[in-house]
Amino acid sequence: MVNVRCGTVIFEQIEAIVFDKDGTLANSQEFLRLLGRRRARLLDARIPGTADSMLMAYGIEGDRLDPTSLLAIGSRQENLIAAAAYVAETGRGWWESLRMATEVFAEADAQLATMETETTSPLFVGSLELLAQLHDRGLKLGILSADTTARVEDFVRVHGLDPYIELEMGVDRGPSKPDPGLFLEACARLGVAPSHALMVGDSPLDIQMAQTAGAAGAIGICWGTAIAAHLDQADVTIRRLDEITIND
Repeated sequence: MVNVRCGTVIFEQIEAIVFDKDGTLANSQEFLRLLGRRRARLLDARIPGTADSMLMAYGIEGDRLDPTSLLAIGSRQENLIAAAAYVAETGRGWWESLRMATEVFAEADAQLATMETETTSPLFVGSLELLAQLHDRGLKLGILSADTTARVEDFVRVHGLDPYIELEMGVDRGPSKPDPGLFLEACARLGVAPSHALMVGDSPLDIQMAQTAGAAGAIGICWGTAIAAHLDQADVTIRRLDEITIND
């Protein structure tokens, strides 16, 4: 076990750190905006007039993505249900609405499939170095994302994180963040007690999930600024991952 420092805050007897992916390790805002616009455009081609409403729900405004929006922190299934709800508002039955939304999501995925994760969701500067340092100090490291497990695995593979990441966990079916069961499962798979594990994420859902699960601490990250109202419940908020250090 080691003591982990973030600024003036010290977390004692830590065995593991669990990271969110998008917005924490991966600078994925550009890709998420592209994905959201593609889904909205494809749905609008089938049901004219739905694009603006979907973009608003997704938190996309110009070149900005709201970090608290559905697209930024929701699971794929939650985004799918939201799209289907817009279809259902046109008077279609739920089965038809869900089928249409599923087809649109699959089509958007196929159109973006040729884009490498390395290009669309690059690592934030310093992420690789930090993971290597923490791993070398004996910490168990994992990724717990609202993205699918397959995309988490692809992210780890493309960026060469395999030597450092022991847990690659996404949300495929069932509960999503902030359900504390996800963090409890992540800790169980890493072989550590939640009280000896930290959660690092850019979403209030990450913070709530970890704290409800009894984590040793919840670290909020907002790249470029430590002042972020949506992370005010975190034990500490950082601007860069290299603010996480081992306290010798």
